[in-house]
This record gives sequence, C-alpha cells and structure tokens, in this order.
Amino acid sequence: MHSRLAATASLIDRLVAAIGRAVIWLSLAVVLVQFAVVVLRYAFGIGSIWLSESIIYGHAAMFMLAAAWTLLLLLPFMAVIAWFALPYVARSWTVLERSRESSGLPFVYLLKTLIPVFALLMALQGVAQAIRAALVLMTAPTASAGTR
Repeated sequence: MHSRLAATASLIDRLVAAIGRAVIWLSLAVVLVQFAVVVLRYAFGIGSIWLSESIIYGHAAMFMLAAAWTLLLLLPFMAVIAWFALPYVARSWTVLERSRESSGLPFVYLLKTLIPVFALLMALQGVAQAIRAALVLMTAPTASAGTR
C-alpha cells in the first residue's frame, strides 16, 4: 500500500512538473508576442486585436497550467472553482464562444476550458502533497517513552 501511494504521488508530481516545464516555453512565446505587438503598434502604426488577445490567452494558460507546479492554493478552493466553472465552460462550448471583437480569436471556449483543468491540476498536486505527508507520518521514527 505504501509503495502504491508513493508511486501515485510520484506520477502526479511528474505530470504536474512536465506541464510546468512546458509552460516555461509558453512564457517565452508570450514575451515575444508582446514585443511584436509593441513594435507593430509604435514602429509601424499597426494594431492587432488577434495578437493582443493571444497575450491574454497565453498569460491565462501560464497561470492556470503552472499554478499546480508552484502549489499556490488549497483543495477546497479548487473544488469551488471546478463547481462554478463547469456550467460556465459548458455554456461557452455550447455556442463555441469567440471573441467579441470581429478580428479577435475564435477560441474563447478553449480559454475557459483551462479553468477546470487548472482546478484539476491543483487538486492533483494537493493530493500528491497529502500522500507524501501521510507517508512521512507513517514512517516517522517514534520517540521512546523513557527518553526526555
């Protein structure tokens, strides 16, 4: 039982760490797109709603996908987020929601899908941490009653 719990915690850790490492590259992409937006706007007088919105998408994805790697929040809060997000995301998928801007990105429903994914990854990381803490408690040496 102990080794299965440890293996489960390790599997969750590897999954969350792999996603976190992948998101590091997304941060580079966000910086490059932001740089392109600034250069296009101020050097060439060209604005792009699509590029501007992609920065918002990238930033949201970075936070939602990498938060579990840094373990910013707790399990009950993740349950509340998932509970309220699922109908919100379902409505967005029903209409394949897109940007309100005519030249904006057509993937608002995908962006909103990151909300329950975020809650799931955070909850999984919390479970891994709880398993690891339980394992430490189960294997911790006990002090003898006669030693003070």
